[in-house]
Amino acid sequence: MSTGRSATRMGPAELVQAAAMARRFYLEGKSKIQIAEEFGVSRFKVARVLETALERDLVRIEIRVPAELDAERSDALRARYGLRHAVVVESPADAEADTPDPENLGEVAADLLGELVTEGDVLGLAWGRSTIHMAAALHRLPPCTVVQLTGVYDAGTAERGSVEAVRRAAAVSGGEAHPIYAPMLLPDTATADALRGQTGIARAFEYFDKVTVACVSIGSWEAGISTVYDMLTEKERAHYESLGAAAEMSAHLFDAEGRRIGRDLGERCITVEADRLRRIPEVVAIAGGRRKAEAIGAVLRSGLVTSLVTDTAAADYLLAETTPAAHPALDRADPDGA
Repeated sequence: MSTGRSATRMGPAELVQAAAMARRFYLEGKSKIQIAEEFGVSRFKVARVLETALERDLVRIEIRVPAELDAERSDALRARYGLRHAVVVESPADAEADTPDPENLGEVAADLLGELVTEGDVLGLAWGRSTIHMAAALHRLPPCTVVQLTGVYDAGTAERGSVEAVRRAAAVSGGEAHPIYAPMLLPDTATADALRGQTGIARAFEYFDKVTVACVSIGSWEAGISTVYDMLTEKERAHYESLGAAAEMSAHLFDAEGRRIGRDLGERCITVEADRLRRIPEVVAIAGGRRKAEAIGAVLRSGLVTSLVTDTAAADYLLAETTPAAHPALDRADPDGA
């Protein structure tokens, strides 16, 4: 596939998309034009994908992808939520039912970023355990600038958290790193405004409008699953719960329908604004586990996320939901230009 990316290895999104298109073409008898209309690409791109599927031995009598990727769930999730890419990973057999974000999600997300990021892109990384695992697993990334999108959970652990994730990604890519040495949550708006004006932080913020690919985490509104929840007082938690808080992403809160709530919280946080996130062409969320499934659904309904890396435990819940979701990928330009 002539995309300017590695000619020797297909990334997870390419594998899932190639499997889905091949299934439509070889098993369901759909034309390349029909497939192009369904996936929102040109028929020439469909033809290239099908050719590559044959060349890479992806197509024989059955559709084959690596065992850890669930192609059918991935395709179903992509179509149901209007995502550009959905990659569903098998939940670890030994994982507990309520374990959030299995570590294998980070490994697959690292491969996905290696596939999505192209030379000259600006990659934004938000705080989150899953994004930290992803950065640690990175082994290939085209030359790009890497910027931190949120402050850190605990300034004392910055070197082992999101700051290190930004540095790691920049080292792999050979590009510039723009970390943020500041807490995510501040006691008041005035303090947050003062920090945003500091030279290093202001420089990172200048890159927010240039970000082309962002990687974010999603948290359920409960202890140990949402960084913001853990940083707030009991009184503050109760206040946002009364507003219907169900999910958190990059210090932005959402109710179960995906509506943003508690906007005053964002004014106290060092984070990329929701409106800026919405303008980023590709926003990849990494989140999984049944315990996070409802929160993932809420954020998907917000329309801020264009792609998702998750596991079968969360995917099964999301595919059974009856509430329709926003279709964020349809509202943004295809970064491949196809």
